[in-house]
Amino acid sequence: MTLRITWDEASARRMERQFLAVPATAGTPLAGVVGAMLGAHAQILSAAEMSVGVRADGVTRADVSTALWEDRSLVKTFGPRGTLHLLPTAELPLWTAALTAIPTGPSAFAPAVRLTAAQADEVVAAIGDALDGTCLTVDELSEEVVRRTGPWAGDLVMPAFQGMWPRWRQVMHRAGQRGALCLGPNRGRKVTYTRPPHFTPLDTDETAARAQGIARLVHRYLTAYGPATPAHFAKWAAAPRGWSGELFASLAASGEIEEVDFLDGPAWVVAGDTEFPQEPVRGVRLLPYFDAYGIAVQPREVLFPGAAYRRALAGGQAGNHPVLLVDGVVAGVWHQRRRGRRTTVTVEPLGRLAAAAERELAERVERIGEVLEATPELVVGTVTTGPHA
Repeated sequence: MTLRITWDEASARRMERQFLAVPATAGTPLAGVVGAMLGAHAQILSAAEMSVGVRADGVTRADVSTALWEDRSLVKTFGPRGTLHLLPTAELPLWTAALTAIPTGPSAFAPAVRLTAAQADEVVAAIGDALDGTCLTVDELSEEVVRRTGPWAGDLVMPAFQGMWPRWRQVMHRAGQRGALCLGPNRGRKVTYTRPPHFTPLDTDETAARAQGIARLVHRYLTAYGPATPAHFAKWAAAPRGWSGELFASLAASGEIEEVDFLDGPAWVVAGDTEFPQEPVRGVRLLPYFDAYGIAVQPREVLFPGAAYRRALAGGQAGNHPVLLVDGVVAGVWHQRRRGRRTTVTVEPLGRLAAAAERELAERVERIGEVLEATPELVVGTVTTGPHA
């Protein structure tokens, strides 16, 4: 008989495993917290710092910085969906194998702009060689890539924000996903790139490593965010739906994942991972821009019920607004504006908060201040800031 899972059961387990029900205790390695999230989205580094900080007691942005730039237990690189993430350095063998196993769609560039497969491989190798043991700005890296490959790599053919980028940059995210590149500490206001610590691949055979990596990633995804469907995984991973369906079918046939009934439909969990909390998680949480929980948890229309779907999403896209969670679902948005050592946190609930929720909200805002190393002020009112582009 197929096990039936309710939303409250799934929500409680997801929040427990995300350290959102109870934060990680002081001293817990940050790599473990980030690993449980399957990476912290880091296009906005301060948001990534907050994603980690709200999940771990006593952690501040300085602790995340130490993990990134000093002990290097975390690395900032191109992760799921080709976007910048903080990932545990020790998990790079998994991520490089899994991310390179996900099929990519047709190139958005005109044929005259595209790199051939051989040229792309040559560029990735050149990036890795150029960054080994050093930090370079993008302009410095461009010079090194062109020197190692040829003038064709430097042709200014890629439409960019305010001009044209050199051809080689179209595979920059792939270099990160293959372990040839990650971000280094800023040099003044300039971003730098370096090579992550060298690591041993999952398997000496590239095809076997990719198969092993993508299977492990599905296990990790279902452990963190299951029950989930192939379509949910495809959305999270920016993968083709058909390919994701075939992948889940293969893993189900081999007994690695099993079907459950979730919200009156089929979904999957890791085989044998069928224990769920009986009590829902209650209370208030504040999650920053692009927090992993708001992006990965599905179905999105249940996580963002009613007015929240219209207010807290940008055309159905999660992450563009920091969100207020009440009892595990989105119930508002918020924004923080820092001035020197003070930060004003404006929270816009979409309904009336009970007195207990108001008190807890004040505590959550205090925690935001601790993470940011600033003195916070709570304002309950309308958030006038639009969605992050």
